[in-house]
Amino acid sequence: MSLSLYVDGDRWRAHLDHVRDTRPAIVPVVKGNGYGFGIPRLAGEAARLGLDTVAVGMYEEVGPARGSFPGDVMVLTPWRPFDRAALFAPHVIHTVGRLEDLEALAARTDGPRVVLERMTSMRRHGFSASGLREAGELLAGTPGSPRPERVGVEGVALHLPISSGSHLTEVERLMTDVVAADLPTRRIFVSHLTDAETALLRQRYPDYEFRPRIGTDLWLGERGALRVRATVLDVHPVERGDVFGYRSRTAPKAGHILIVSGGTAHGIGLEAPTGGATLKDRAARVAKGGLDAAGFVRSPYTIGGKLRLFAEPPHMQASMLFLPHGAPVPEVGDEVEVRVRFTATSFDATVIS
Repeated sequence: MSLSLYVDGDRWRAHLDHVRDTRPAIVPVVKGNGYGFGIPRLAGEAARLGLDTVAVGMYEEVGPARGSFPGDVMVLTPWRPFDRAALFAPHVIHTVGRLEDLEALAARTDGPRVVLERMTSMRRHGFSASGLREAGELLAGTPGSPRPERVGVEGVALHLPISSGSHLTEVERLMTDVVAADLPTRRIFVSHLTDAETALLRQRYPDYEFRPRIGTDLWLGERGALRVRATVLDVHPVERGDVFGYRSRTAPKAGHILIVSGGTAHGIGLEAPTGGATLKDRAARVAKGGLDAAGFVRSPYTIGGKLRLFAEPPHMQASMLFLPHGAPVPEVGDEVEVRVRFTATSFDATVIS
């Protein structure tokens, strides 16, 4: 009686192998809810793929990843001196985006490994061009003195927007800053570049190693291998005007009330702001708002080939649907398809064939 993720294991792993073989030097991202699979499972798959590094979002995620992965773990959230969860171990790679943070790490005696993040057009975290040069000067030490070995610089990170369009012009401008900073590294970690863009950069900067950090395209890139299903827990016929639910609503017409597994505790009915920016996206939001205003909200559950309406807002672990008269009515114990956002959904069970 659960919300379950079913995975065609052979098809999914064939896709993972293909990505590894065709996109050299990838660093899998396994952060958050592990794209619906969970961090330990994805870390284990990264180990099976023979990769040397995975990326997590926060220090709290290092342990779950490290339990299934023997290699290095890169933390994407920049290190801050007040982060009490920060771990200092040989397999942990810290992200640094401020000179004062680099100075603080360089003052340690345990030689932390770091990636220097250069600010991109996302304006999220990272060094400015001048800040990166100052970081290079700090790492080089004072003139005439040996370079300090208090931190190990593993590379520079460029976290680019997801939006469509070429990022090459921006990356080449940022690479000019990287070269000018004279850093003790020739490795660049990039996010959200196309394969063609990465290949072109490798041609233009043969002295540098480009390592793509990949999450969605890797773990969710073969959607045909992934199915989400909920269990039908109960079915009740209703006539127009019958009362039902927590809020004592009345049925708009004859049909059935279905109780299905999956609620707010799973992420059902909880939506992040849409990332769509097109006219079509805006029109869809207006249409959905109209449904909301009328008290009808389309659910992610598919029955009879159609997305059905919530009878009332989802509960914590189950949802109520309304099926109008004439629609096919599943039996108790049947499973129905559910469309979910994998990065925002918690599954009760993951079944990999």
